[in-house]
Amino acid sequence: MAKYADAVCRLCRREGEKLFLKGSRCYTEKCAVSRREYSPGQHGQSRTKLSDYGIQLREKQKAKRIYGVLERQFRRYFSIAEKSKGITGEVLLQLLERRLDNVLFRTGFSLSRTEGRQFVAHRHVKVNGRTVDIPSYSVKVGDSVKIMGAEGLLKHIKDNIELSKERAAPKWLEADPNNLEVKIVKLPDREDVRFPIQEQLIVELYSK
Repeated sequence: MAKYADAVCRLCRREGEKLFLKGSRCYTEKCAVSRREYSPGQHGQSRTKLSDYGIQLREKQKAKRIYGVLERQFRRYFSIAEKSKGITGEVLLQLLERRLDNVLFRTGFSLSRTEGRQFVAHRHVKVNGRTVDIPSYSVKVGDSVKIMGAEGLLKHIKDNIELSKERAAPKWLEADPNNLEVKIVKLPDREDVRFPIQEQLIVELYSK
């Protein structure tokens, strides 16, 4: 399966904001965005004016990087959203929010979506009592997500919860930190997406 293998801090610097891709490092003064607030590369500090296409492309790239999906999968999500009822951009973000690896990140069980993806892939996550090892699994209303594992893993997750306690879980998730369990109480709304994503620009880009 294809995956991004370069330094992820470069992605945050390219977008000019924290995308929380590096786990605990993002919460410290070592964060690359805090130390160097300009794009990577030798021309990173130069100012360039983007075209309309460039602005739309940057917005799509930012959304892909936030949720950790590559182009083919992102385009598939867009295709589903385009055929669904509702506003295409909002449905697209809802589909991305409902990913299982994102649920673990949103509740603070993992410090990044990448770490959440590892928990799922290593079969430490159960949905409604059944082990799920697909990070892109889409949760539904009424689902119960629980993390299982050895004592060392459970302690690590509780440390994660402590580190991310200022980042409260969105209203569509009901987290139980003591039992490491999450219940899906409703589908995510547009305001539950806390990153400044302009989804309409993404729709305009794919509609050309």
